[in-house]
Amino acid sequence: VAAFTQLGLARALAADLRLPWEAPAVAGRLTPARVRRDFPNLHAALPRLTRAPKPSKPGPGRPAGQRNRRKAPIRDPGKKAKREKTMREREQHLTSTKG
Repeated sequence: VAAFTQLGLARALAADLRLPWEAPAVAGRLTPARVRRDFPNLHAALPRLTRAPKPSKPGPGRPAGQRNRRKAPIRDPGKKAKREKTMREREQHLTSTKG
């Protein structure tokens, strides 16, 4: 029902786009099928009532096959604890600090 109402309201704006075997229609008396044929032209002529849609996906990023131009920053890993390599070194260290 809504589609036929829309076609009926657009009847006065539509041009008579007829097929070769159809007879010309009286102005303002176009059938819904003939209005539907001209609907893409009407739709393009009407003003936009909304904004352009936002992209739903992020951009394409770096194209495949190209190298990364920006190197990753080198960050200091922080201070590491100095540990003895063997248990014997650890025991010697502990006995030397106690005495």
